[in-house]
Amino acid sequence: MTDLHKLTFKIAALTAVASAALVGCGKKEAPPAPAAAPAAAASAPAPEPLKIAFAYVGPVGDGGWTFAHDNARKALEKEFGDKIKTSFAENVPESADAERVIRDMATQGNKLIFGTTFGYMEPMLKIAPDFKDVKFEHATGFKQADNMRTYDSRTYEGAYMAGIIAGKMTKSNTLGVVASIPIPEVIRNINSFTLGAQSVNPKVKTKVVWVNGWFDPPKETEAATSLMNGGADVLFQNTDSPAVLKAAEAKGKRAFGWDSDMTAYGPKAHLASAVINWGPYYSKATKEALDGSWKGGTGVWWGVKEGAIDIVSIAEDVPADIKTKVADVKKGLADGTYVIWKGPITDNKGKVQIAKDAAADDKFLGGLDFYVKGVEGKIPGGK
Repeated sequence: MTDLHKLTFKIAALTAVASAALVGCGKKEAPPAPAAAPAAAASAPAPEPLKIAFAYVGPVGDGGWTFAHDNARKALEKEFGDKIKTSFAENVPESADAERVIRDMATQGNKLIFGTTFGYMEPMLKIAPDFKDVKFEHATGFKQADNMRTYDSRTYEGAYMAGIIAGKMTKSNTLGVVASIPIPEVIRNINSFTLGAQSVNPKVKTKVVWVNGWFDPPKETEAATSLMNGGADVLFQNTDSPAVLKAAEAKGKRAFGWDSDMTAYGPKAHLASAVINWGPYYSKATKEALDGSWKGGTGVWWGVKEGAIDIVSIAEDVPADIKTKVADVKKGLADGTYVIWKGPITDNKGKVQIAKDAAADDKFLGGLDFYVKGVEGKIPGGK
C-alpha cells in the first residue's frame, strides 16, 4: 500500500469514527407535545328566576292586612333566594283598576300572581283564560279556574280567641266592632268574636259600625269613637289599619290588633293581636310552581292547625285563667278537638241556626248572612 493510500484510508476511518461519536453524543429529538385537553363544556345557563307578583289593596305600611302579606313576600325572597324574583303593586282598588294592574303583571312575565283581597276575584277570573301559562292565586274568594285557585285563612279562629279575652276584660258588657264590608268573611268574624266573649260572659252584647272599606283610617277612627260614645269599652275590628287601636288608646279604652301585631300603635289599650301568617301558604304555592306540581281549580282554608292563625302579645293584665283558656282553645283548634261553631247557636232574631251538638261545615260558614244572638242591629243589605 502506498503512503498516499494509507493516508486516504486513515482519513476515511477517522471521519467515520467522528461521525459515530457525533451521533452518540448529539441531542435527542424532543418528544411530541401532548395533545391539548379538550375544552371544558360550556356551563349551562342558570334558569331564569320565577317571577312572582302581588297585588295589594292597601299600602304595605298599613300595619295590618297588607303588611302581613308583604312580610310573607319578604320571607319568600329569603327562603328561595335567586330562584324567584318578586314584585308588588300597592293601593290597587277593587275596581276596573284591579284588572288593568293584574293584566299588566301577567304581560310583564310574572308566572305566579297573588291577588290579596276579595274584590279581585272577578278581575282575576276574567284575566286567567288569556294567560294560560300564568298561575293565579286569589285570597278569600270562592271562584276558581283551570289556572286560578283560592286560598284563605280562618280569621274567625283569631276573632274567637280575641272574644274570650274581651268577654273577661269588658266592664260595661258592651263590645264594639268596626267592620269593613258586609261579606260572609267579615260577618263570620263579628259573630265568632261575640261567641268567644259569650263563652266566658253571657251578658255581653256587641255593637257594629260599618265603614264600607278595608283601609280608611279617618272612617275607622270615626266609627271607633262612635262605638265608645255608645258605651263600648272593648273594641275589635275587621279593617286594615291600626286606627281603631289608636282611638281606644286616646280614649282610655281597650282594643285588639288585627292581621298583624299592632301592640306598638296603642300599648296601653292593646289586649292582644289576632294575626295571620301567610308565609306557609306562599311557600307551598311557590314550591309547587317551581317543581311543576301546582294545580288550579282548587282552594284551601288554613287556620291555627296549619300555622296560619294565632293570637299574640296578650296583655299582662289579662287574668291567668283567661290566658289558660285561650291556650287550651288554641291547642284544641290545632288538633281538631275544639269546634267554635257548634250548636246550639241562635241568630239575633231568635231563630236556631245550628242545632244542639251539631257542627257547622265549611259550606255553612262560607255563606253566613246573619248575626248571632248578642250582636245588635241588622247586616247592611240583609233581610
